[in-house]
Amino acid sequence: MANDAALFFGQFVRAPGTTGAVAPSSLRLARVICSPVPERGDPVVVELGPGTGVFTGEIQRRLGGRGHHLAVEINPALAARLNDRHPGAKVVVADAVGLPRLLDEHGLGRADAVISGLPWAAFPATLQDRLLGAITGALAPGGTFTTFAYTHARTLPPAIRFRRRLLETFEEVVPSRTVWGNLPPAFVYHARRPRH
Repeated sequence: MANDAALFFGQFVRAPGTTGAVAPSSLRLARVICSPVPERGDPVVVELGPGTGVFTGEIQRRLGGRGHHLAVEINPALAARLNDRHPGAKVVVADAVGLPRLLDEHGLGRADAVISGLPWAAFPATLQDRLLGAITGALAPGGTFTTFAYTHARTLPPAIRFRRRLLETFEEVVPSRTVWGNLPPAFVYHARRPRH
């Protein structure tokens, strides 16, 4: 939606370190990144950095009214928009570093899937480490973590550093094929089995 693109770009201009992109992700990328959402049962799905809600809508579609969906957004303007559009998700304005505590506060236990729209390459190494620690501390046994990166930035030092940290943090890290229908083209990291 044109409004979403304008809102997203405005938030990027105001705070590029937390918004991290100039445009929302595509539905094609949403389908790939949300593929680990369990098809049965009552899973706990956590979404980090939902932005304007492209992944939020796909998670809600896949859940179909089952389970719990906690969307953690640090930007109050984006969170307010999400809250209006996706009443099936519990939207909280918070820092993802506090994820295990947030799950406890909402009585949710551990997450079956953590889906991240966070701009990892924009974060310093210390923040990447704190976030990955929060995610692994929040995942249920057998839980999955998915996040994405832009194909054109794959060889830049922050992206290489993040990939190395992912491989150090999880036993299994599998990149998807390039999603060409995203602007810019992106790919998804599917990670499982944290190394505790």
